[in-house]
Amino acid sequence: MPTQEIPRNQWSEFLNRFSRQHEGWLVTLEVFSPDIGAQEEAHELPLEGITIAGGDDSKGIAISAGRTLEHHLTHTILAPAHMWIQRTNQGAEAALEIESEDNSKTLVRFRSYVLPEMVEGVVLD
Repeated sequence: MPTQEIPRNQWSEFLNRFSRQHEGWLVTLEVFSPDIGAQEEAHELPLEGITIAGGDDSKGIAISAGRTLEHHLTHTILAPAHMWIQRTNQGAEAALEIESEDNSKTLVRFRSYVLPEMVEGVVLD
């Protein structure tokens, strides 16, 4: 799968577009850390959005997903350093990976991935 790093100065614009295009898509959220190993934090919850936490100075990134108040998750990534988008060979976005300054990584994967223009009712820019 081809991977592309998103330049830091484009994070806010990229995440706004990404969140609009993928709102409601089922995601699995995994965290990889030298301290705790690999942990699955959420499994197939509808994506609400991914935003810069604390304004545009990139002090953090918040990922929100869930069906109800009881099945809701907000995961905050502190001190993000890098962001990559993984695409299928056909160009569909398959996963978003965010690495923190402490080398921990958060991976947001879709249950299934398709090109956004193939999903009925999605408004594209």
